Amino acid sequence: MKNQVIILIVVIMGLVSNCHQRSNDLSRVETAYLEKEAFVDHLLIEKNLLSEELNLFFRAFKKEQELEVWGKNTKDKIYKKIITYPFCSFSGQIGPKRKEGDRQIPEGVYIIDRFNPRSQFYLSLGLNYPNKSDKIRGDRQKPGSDIFIHGGCQTIGCIPITDDKIKELYVLASKSRDNGQKEISIHIFPGKMTESLLLDITKEKPEHTSFWKELKAIYDHFEMKKEVPGIEILESGTYQIKNELGN
Repeated sequence: MKNQVIILIVVIMGLVSNCHQRSNDLSRVETAYLEKEAFVDHLLIEKNLLSEELNLFFRAFKKEQELEVWGKNTKDKIYKKIITYPFCSFSGQIGPKRKEGDRQIPEGVYIIDRFNPRSQFYLSLGLNYPNKSDKIRGDRQKPGSDIFIHGGCQTIGCIPITDDKIKELYVLASKSRDNGQKEISIHIFPGKMTESLLLDITKEKPEHTSFWKELKAIYDHFEMKKEVPGIEILESGTYQIKNELGN
């Protein structure tokens, strides 16, 4: 009987511990909503965007160390800039990520493919790095992985925007996900891809010239139309705008 009581106590303690852990995991998201939902809703109202129809797109620029958040209503085509978040730390340099441990922030076309409420950096949004292009062009064995937009101010290839700002971004992304947006696109560039920047960076790192020209075409498409282009990744790893292939 005594042994049965001990076993029962252990089981109960385990259940309490598990519930407590889940509560702690959820509390970060709950806290983000409590602290930031009113601010986020105000941002959307200012842009004539409906919370229940929100569709998002992100752009990041490494030279400027900025993350842009764009949004539109589900049935619209044109995106409007909602807010810009500065990186609060940076690692690596301009140029794509090509192998594990190079400390590089990737460059290219990605999607947010996971939400992490348990991140060691408070909250985080995961990128689908390495994508098909990275797997072809980068180290075939160890291209790296686990690239996130996250809280805090530490990074070895991720995009940190502080705990305070990741709460806002997490709420925005959660709203778009709840509205049925399965994939949030994020384009990461070495910088704002003007002709002068392209000239400067290709002089600095000529080995990336063709790659950066691919990214510039994607950048220019959005700058001109404020529509996110469909992207094809060719067998060579090259990025190509789909309508330029006749698709």
